[in-house]
Amino acid sequence: MTVSNQAAVQQTKNWISQIVIDLQLCPFASAPFNTNNIDYTVIPRNDISRHLHQIANSYSVLDNDTNIETQLLIFPDAYQDFEDYLDLLHLANQILKDLKYTGIYQLASFHPLYRFADSDEKDAANYSNRSPYPMLHVLRESSLDKAIINHPNIEDVPQNNINKLDEIGYLTMQKKLEAITES
Repeated sequence: MTVSNQAAVQQTKNWISQIVIDLQLCPFASAPFNTNNIDYTVIPRNDISRHLHQIANSYSVLDNDTNIETQLLIFPDAYQDFEDYLDLLHLANQILKDLKYTGIYQLASFHPLYRFADSDEKDAANYSNRSPYPMLHVLRESSLDKAIINHPNIEDVPQNNINKLDEIGYLTMQKKLEAITES
């Protein structure tokens, strides 16, 4: 599937707005989204070594621009297979560690076929991490720490998401995400 960079970014923004924020899956998403402090970087299909170089570069981008609160690395034409994506995620976390960014940045993972380890493929709760495209979310740990302090009962968020998504249902969530990718 080939999609323009502009379409990939717009669909990602629609996903954040219509699913992540509207369903309140992440209590921290609306602030950087509403203030345009998210950097959306579409990474073209290349070999994994170039992707890893671009991931390493993303940490430098955040180092050099404090106006960027968080960064989404979007891979619209790569890592469609979830297992391949998990390999990329593992290597990206290793780079984070090797470059001594542990404690400074953190990675969150999103994928169209995201599946939690002990869940069924058609478990609605998987939609808390399902996105239009494979992506890596680079977060500033200092921002996370501040947000966590200001959010009561942060430890309840995962279970609340499971309950909410189970109530909405797998088919409804599937249709919501499909509507975004078809827009």
